Amino acid sequence: LMGWAAPGDQLFYEGRRLSIDDQGRFLIGFGRDAVSEAKLEVISGDGTQKEHLLQVKQRSYKIQRINGIENKFMALDEATLQRVRSEQAMAAKARNADSRLPGAHEPFIWPVTGPITGVYGSQRIFNGEPRRPHFGIDIAAAQGTPVLAPAAGRIALTHPDMFFSGGTLILDHGQGLFSSFLHLSQILVKEGDSVAKGQPIAEVGSTGRVTGPHLDWRMNWFDLRLDPALRVPAMKY
Repeated sequence: LMGWAAPGDQLFYEGRRLSIDDQGRFLIGFGRDAVSEAKLEVISGDGTQKEHLLQVKQRSYKIQRINGIENKFMALDEATLQRVRSEQAMAAKARNADSRLPGAHEPFIWPVTGPITGVYGSQRIFNGEPRRPHFGIDIAAAQGTPVLAPAAGRIALTHPDMFFSGGTLILDHGQGLFSSFLHLSQILVKEGDSVAKGQPIAEVGSTGRVTGPHLDWRMNWFDLRLDPALRVPAMKY
């Protein structure tokens, strides 16, 4: 949800005070299993308090069966589990910033184009075993295809080889909105770099837990996983 606040307003959602940019804009994200009603509290400049009920459209999700996953990704030993937890904590820390970058409010573009082979929210079954839902969009593309910044922002994290996601890049668009790009073969930027919409930032790869080259594009509002498809127009390729 993108909205505008009046001058002097303070906004609270689920115990979090929302940041408001210089133009009065704010963001709220809703995850895969968001309830049908959400409450936004507004405290105006004169101290008046109001509550607004937000209606959240409910969705159904697909089931996706994927075979051919390597055994090392199916049953993790203790050393690997520790590595995965460390990498997850690293990514969570990078996505905890509440910057005033303006990219979150500009129209987004697709970082790559191609056949969509996986969608947000789908229940995944690997080698016949149910696993966690998928929280990104998988876009098939050739190894080395440039990955473009879908909107302006600042590079919050780069990692050459995370266990599950391989080459990983996290881009801060502002106000808690982040894009993550997984399974990369090359990363063309470094942490702290400012990037413009459409700028090449990485290359498609097949690193981490994959069965072939593709881009897994994910989006977060802080720790909530969002559907990137809701921020872009229909893909043309």
